[in-house]
Amino acid sequence: MVRVLFFGRLRESAGAGEKDLRLPDDVATPADLIAWLGAENAALGRALGDPSVKCVADLAIVSAQSSIRGAREIAFMPPVSGG
Repeated sequence: MVRVLFFGRLRESAGAGEKDLRLPDDVATPADLIAWLGAENAALGRALGDPSVKCVADLAIVSAQSSIRGAREIAFMPPVSGG
């Protein structure tokens, strides 16, 4: 099981701030995870596909093609604005 966290506007698209998921064997990268999640929820897939969204696996920012196998926690974070 992996805990997937959704922050900011992504929480609304996901319908929850976090989900505990059992990933299929063919989900090995953040890109794979986004495609898998998007197959179930098209709005979430579009939101996660935004290039400004960062993926963090076990507290380290990772690229879309990095391996997430064995990660215990994966977070998706949209850009933060402030002022």
